[in-house]
Amino acid sequence: MTLRIYNSLTRRKTEFQPQQPDQITMYVCGVTVYDYCHLGHARAYVVWDMVHRYLQYRFSRTHRVKYVQNITDIDDKILKRANEQGSTMQELAKTYIKAYEEDMAKLNILPADRYPRATEFVPAMIRLIQALEAQGYAYASGGDVYYAVQKFPEYGKLSHRQLSDLQAGASGRVDETEHKRYPLDFALWKSAKPNEPYWESPWGRGRPGWHIECSAMVRECLGDSIDIHAGGADLQFPHHENEIAQSEAVTRKPLAHFWMHNGFVNIDGEKMSKSLGNFRTLRSLLQVYEPMAIRLFILQSHYRQPIDFTEEAIAASTKAWHTIEEAIASWNGKFSADGEQENSYIEKFSEAMDDDFNTAVSLSVIFEIAKKLIAVKNSYLHSGKYPISEAEVVRLWNTLKFLASILGLETDKIFPATTLAVKSNPQMGISAIVEDLIEKRRIARKAKNYQESDRIRDELKAMGVTLIDQPDGTTRWRFNN
Repeated sequence: MTLRIYNSLTRRKTEFQPQQPDQITMYVCGVTVYDYCHLGHARAYVVWDMVHRYLQYRFSRTHRVKYVQNITDIDDKILKRANEQGSTMQELAKTYIKAYEEDMAKLNILPADRYPRATEFVPAMIRLIQALEAQGYAYASGGDVYYAVQKFPEYGKLSHRQLSDLQAGASGRVDETEHKRYPLDFALWKSAKPNEPYWESPWGRGRPGWHIECSAMVRECLGDSIDIHAGGADLQFPHHENEIAQSEAVTRKPLAHFWMHNGFVNIDGEKMSKSLGNFRTLRSLLQVYEPMAIRLFILQSHYRQPIDFTEEAIAASTKAWHTIEEAIASWNGKFSADGEQENSYIEKFSEAMDDDFNTAVSLSVIFEIAKKLIAVKNSYLHSGKYPISEAEVVRLWNTLKFLASILGLETDKIFPATTLAVKSNPQMGISAIVEDLIEKRRIARKAKNYQESDRIRDELKAMGVTLIDQPDGTTRWRFNN
């Protein structure tokens, strides 16, 4: 089997072959730290974490994956928000970087190998702009520096747009407030306005444009040409298009051999936006929904397709996650893992993932195993016997944990939230109350009073308690917290 990835540049699936014999290089455009992450960010970084994890698994014997994700900590939006809050750019960035790290940890996203910050690479950006200027791709004007897109014949090759069509869609004139020679030229360096942070440069005091930041950080952290460059579909044009123009004009090499883009997120069928009042921050969602349910919701669709967030969809994902969780947790402590797995399931899982990371299909393999394990558990609870051999149960359990972990779905990485008062007052001895109710439920089940047993389970659920019945007749429980 070979891994085939859809390349946005060529618009077709191509066999993935790393450029280097022992390393895979992957760069993802990261957050601009002026606000909390939203559901669109969650979709992007869960997707690229999934790709990161699978590459690590797929090439574990031959290659190390070097994964870099930048942080934009100098930007017009950051400066505006800092001024609104009476803060500084540095203080604001520090606050939202910390919030970003917390949110990503809850979604069980593996840390990147490096998180370069734009402010740390300004000298590298200046050097790159100087190289572009020396080769005739950039020009200084009015204290700013612009990229001359007409000088780069391949401009538009990623977004598959012709420069003539782009020009027709532009205003048709040079903005008098800027000093461009051509309407589509874009800023590489911006002269500093009064009271703005600045860096010294050959063109005067100023700061870099957004697009040059990633070009410089890719080159400094990973080299002139990398294996995979990824980001949201909204970044394909103009950001990634401009990155290609900036980088390839200087290096004469492909900036990336594979360009990957994840689809958009809609809310109840409409594009998520603050103006529509349907903007959902990840923090607000994590106050209501389990992180693994959110992660599963994202992975249930192919990464290139748009996804629609609805209450019904997240409820279904929560139920699906509980199926996987129950199947894994029900057998914890029952067997000592011996490492043996069911290769047939691993092969089906890998075949789906090798087809451009088809998580929708690979998850169906995981659900198949989970449902089988739950059926075995239920059969054991009723008859005291396994319908299959104990060795097969162990293999299924090991396989389920292994495959779920490749997608980052892990039962020991659960941080559900609740607003129940009992959770903010653990000193009330709530554990004793839970244990008492579980014992009453056990007695009711033994007496075959299933109506009372179900009522107690619902009461515990309302308290934010999840019950997991074990094959040996005991019941494990945990707070959704």
